[in-house]
Amino acid sequence: MGVHPLTGRPLPLITPDNEFFWKSGEDGTFRLRECRDCAALIHPPAPVCRYCRSHNVGIRALSGRGTLAGFTINHRFSLPGLPAPYVVAQVAIAEDPRVRLTTNIVECEPDRLQLGQPVEVVFEHIEDVWLPLFRPVADSEPAALPVDEIAPESFGEYVRPMLTREKFEDKVALTGIGMSDIGRRLMTPPLTLTVQACEAAVADAGLTLGDIDGLSTYPGGGNFGGFGEGGVTALEAALGIRPVWHNGGMETFGPGGSVIAAMLAVAGGLARHVLCFRTLWEATYNELVKQGKIVPPGGRTASWLMPFGATSAAHTLAQNAQRHFHRYGTTKETLGWIALNQRANAELNPSAIYRSPMTMEDYLSARPITTPFGLYDCDVPCDGAIAVIVSAVDAARDLAKPPVLVEAVGTQIIERIDWDQSTLTHEPQVLGQSAHLWSRTSLKPDDVDVAELYDGFTMNCLSWIEALGFCKIGEAREFLEGGRNIARDGRLPLNTHGGQLSHGRTHGMGLLHEAVTQLRGEAGERQVADTRVGVVSSGGLTPSGVLLLRADT
Repeated sequence: MGVHPLTGRPLPLITPDNEFFWKSGEDGTFRLRECRDCAALIHPPAPVCRYCRSHNVGIRALSGRGTLAGFTINHRFSLPGLPAPYVVAQVAIAEDPRVRLTTNIVECEPDRLQLGQPVEVVFEHIEDVWLPLFRPVADSEPAALPVDEIAPESFGEYVRPMLTREKFEDKVALTGIGMSDIGRRLMTPPLTLTVQACEAAVADAGLTLGDIDGLSTYPGGGNFGGFGEGGVTALEAALGIRPVWHNGGMETFGPGGSVIAAMLAVAGGLARHVLCFRTLWEATYNELVKQGKIVPPGGRTASWLMPFGATSAAHTLAQNAQRHFHRYGTTKETLGWIALNQRANAELNPSAIYRSPMTMEDYLSARPITTPFGLYDCDVPCDGAIAVIVSAVDAARDLAKPPVLVEAVGTQIIERIDWDQSTLTHEPQVLGQSAHLWSRTSLKPDDVDVAELYDGFTMNCLSWIEALGFCKIGEAREFLEGGRNIARDGRLPLNTHGGQLSHGRTHGMGLLHEAVTQLRGEAGERQVADTRVGVVSSGGLTPSGVLLLRADT
């Protein structure tokens, strides 16, 4: 990430496609790309209109006015020259409120901001960039917020029906799970963690490495810092597995997408036993950066968010949480019940990072991160690896452990993928995938015995609860009140190993590990009685996926 030496802001990489935007302020005029056939604004810039599919696009000068559609006061993530607190916001553009621009609000005390406030552009010139910032319009009344392109209740209307009665899910099973050491700053090479988890999963299934004919991971090779360890290439080189099929990449069904991809390979007959893995060494990586032993990659950013200090997924999700509060009456205590539940479950899990008891007072008094999120709304950066084996169902029943069967998956993208252009009130990429899941099974939400739902932040988890139909859209406040419904003996036992909020940030694969553990009846003190059906989601502001699993009966 390249930062200006004086302002400290990450500066955007200027290309022929975006130069008009980042240099608009040179003459004081705000500009966006538009469709010349239907007049829709197009942001981020694209060569085609997503609404009418016209290629007749151009650049349009705009008023520079808009509506404050969301904001969060950042307290945690300072940059040199951009010290906290500062406001990260989304502004709905007056000429087409479907477009929301991530920006900063300036020339106003943060505690005086209101959703719906009219705002106007003011440019900040840094080197060859004119950053479009916004300030409140004096003596103006709040306006209505923009509406979702698809109402949260209506995503099921856009689900594509099943193509055949035959499901690939019926041809596969989960047969082995493994977990490496989990901890803060283990100072262990990440590939070592990967090997630990993979060898444990192979042994758990009663297989040998010679039986493994497929490898699948997320996010694959590449420079991902503490979020990756080298991918399939590194593991194959270490173990010499010689897979007939392999897979690794970020543009999949969330971090658990490696498992869904493996299911497709097995169901298609290309592999029989696929070893899926996910490794993070974020805590150690950050420590090595602090020590100067690792230098993060430099250069300008292609992100539309980072030039405004929106450096974390928290900055987007916090605004979605704020709008959920505004629209449905949700409160910070609502999110607190999720955090408290995960901590109570972690107390029974020896591998969890945070195991000390927590009260609502502890939660509410924790240091702020980015409003409304405090420390305990955020998952725990850690080091660790998780591995899961996907096998052909006809081979699964001959292995060491009872197989866990796959009832259905949900993968369909319905809303926009761009983080700041998606649904207003829920984590992006949960509503469509959830609706898709239920279209592939005769089971219903009431049939679920245990839910392991992605909780990179408390708001992720709330979004999945509503999206999957465990309560109606907008009713999470009542459903979560007191934490009774989500306790281990409640209607929906939730994140029974402590979730990412207390067990550690394993990007959804830890949730899948726990679901298999529960469906086998191997969870010990935290075991939920008579668990037959479990749901697992993964993804945090990425394209995501969700799986419905069941015990073999």
